Amino acid sequence: MTTRQGASSSSSSVNHLWKYDIFICYRGVDTHNNFTYNLHNNFIQKGIKAYLFRRGEEVSFPTLVKIIEESRVSVIVFSENFASSEWCLEELVKILQCKESQQQIVWPIYYKVDPLDVRYQKGSFGEALADFESKYIKNMEKVLRWRTALTEATNLDGWHESKFIHNFVEELSVQVLNRKYLNVANYPVGIDSHLRVMSELLGIGVNDIRMVGIWGTEGIGKTTVAKAVYNSIAHNFDGSCFLENVREKSMTSRGLVQLQNIILSDVQGGKQLEVINVDKGIQVIKERLSNKRVLLILDGVDQLDQLNKLAGRV
Repeated sequence: MTTRQGASSSSSSVNHLWKYDIFICYRGVDTHNNFTYNLHNNFIQKGIKAYLFRRGEEVSFPTLVKIIEESRVSVIVFSENFASSEWCLEELVKILQCKESQQQIVWPIYYKVDPLDVRYQKGSFGEALADFESKYIKNMEKVLRWRTALTEATNLDGWHESKFIHNFVEELSVQVLNRKYLNVANYPVGIDSHLRVMSELLGIGVNDIRMVGIWGTEGIGKTTVAKAVYNSIAHNFDGSCFLENVREKSMTSRGLVQLQNIILSDVQGGKQLEVINVDKGIQVIKERLSNKRVLLILDGVDQLDQLNKLAGRV
């Protein structure tokens, strides 16, 4: 199990079943008929199941909360009148809660607004929050929660609307379509404690290379733990790969070459780069992975040679 340039993580849902790939949080009066509509259509054309609340739909707020919880990714479109909507602000709070509790991926987009206005609640954002402070003078905690959420959201990597929608959709689709969750046994006993130990050993958040081995007799749950670790932290990396049955697959004449190609394809989001021999594969893996945050899990390794040729010192 190898990580390079670790990222922050909180472990929770080990085997979460998502109903939607993406939830789009937006202010309809600003963006519904142009930017957000085109964004949603681009996701659908990519085969991504994206939820967009449309005008005229009768959807209760508790229903929207459930949809947010059932989405793997949330896209927040900040626009001029975003902060004047209590629903948008409450959706934002819920999205950030899901980011912490179930590792939901969150991407802000700034549509014709300055990110600093969102962060420090200036301009239309400041005016809207000031109005809410007057409205909720006896419940200032609500407004403070919204202010905190707006500031927190700007700490995340985001996009400005001047970037082409196509580029954003391409980047996000790589994360959504190529970061599939692995099936983990139902009701795995004691899995949370194993995840905590593994997170400490892997040094999540430390900018270096970590290699951790899980050793033990057959049938004690080593693969289950490895899959759970993958599910809980893979989304934090630029690329990830889980290779099963390394021992069996490496026994064939071109087994290690095939495994090297799988690593390169998975880590690069499905891009094909065919290597023809093991030595070439070692060099290409080193070149392509050395400047990325990568999570690589090799399951069923029984020879040091397998580790050296598939992971090495990337």
